Amino acid sequence: MKILLTGGAGFIGSHLLERLIARGDDVSVVDDFNDYYDPRIKRSNLPKGGFRLHERDIREAAPLVAQEQPDLVIHLAARAGVRPSQKDPALYESVNVAGTLGLLEACRAAGVRRFVFASSSSVYGNAPVPFREEDPHLQPISFYGVTKLMGEHYVRVYSRLHGIHATCLRFFTAYGPRQRPDMAIHAFTKAVFEDREIPMFGDGSTERDYTYVTDIVQGVLGAVDHDEPFAVYNLGESRTIPLRRLIDLIGENVGRTPRIKGLPEQPGDVTRTCASIDLARRGLGYDPKVPIEAGIREFVTWYKARP
Repeated sequence: MKILLTGGAGFIGSHLLERLIARGDDVSVVDDFNDYYDPRIKRSNLPKGGFRLHERDIREAAPLVAQEQPDLVIHLAARAGVRPSQKDPALYESVNVAGTLGLLEACRAAGVRRFVFASSSSVYGNAPVPFREEDPHLQPISFYGVTKLMGEHYVRVYSRLHGIHATCLRFFTAYGPRQRPDMAIHAFTKAVFEDREIPMFGDGSTERDYTYVTDIVQGVLGAVDHDEPFAVYNLGESRTIPLRRLIDLIGENVGRTPRIKGLPEQPGDVTRTCASIDLARRGLGYDPKVPIEAGIREFVTWYKARP
């Protein structure tokens, strides 16, 4: 299959890229290597060959759709992070919403018939858990969550009006090797290794459904191989862990007692996330394998072995 993958040098994107190459897909990657974190990290994520790289902002990537003529666009690229979005909502709207709209319009114009969109559990806000795809009252509480929900709406409309077969995948807090350095598990692990205080927002009782990157990739590949007119699926582990327990678990694997600095709760942070994955199991054959205990062990092993 000929695939255009946006954000292919990022954390999830680079893992997905490796799998697509290994199974023989013809892949072109779009990534702008922006300065959200050190671009050298993303460049080091990329495999040595087996794909075409286009270094370009997704807001300027529409001509590549016509040039590459893919069978499928997998759209992972986005400005990431709940807290940074609160500081610059206009940038997040421009990249995540207008950028997605531009890609969809390019697909319509070029006759691309399939589109997979990386959405987020942030679209649910503080909805009752477990979060279910059929919930009609989505109320995100961060600008990042709003941009992802807007992206889903555009995908749905293009599917309905123009016949693009599309799947929206709501990722639940992905982690694992190559995780972005600003994300909690990576930042906490680094702090424990360096014997620095871990900034803990709130009392440590907030809970997240952490999802290991190989499980996320398995779900994305399921969407790639399952062609349907339109669908939305959660990709999570369907299990939660409190923040304080997560920090202790990292300390146990590092072999040091974490030092914690208590801070106020942050605007936009939800209390709890937990995915219902019944639809993904049935529709995509999704079957997450890595519990948080094993995933943290693997992450710490990777962290120790980094150059």
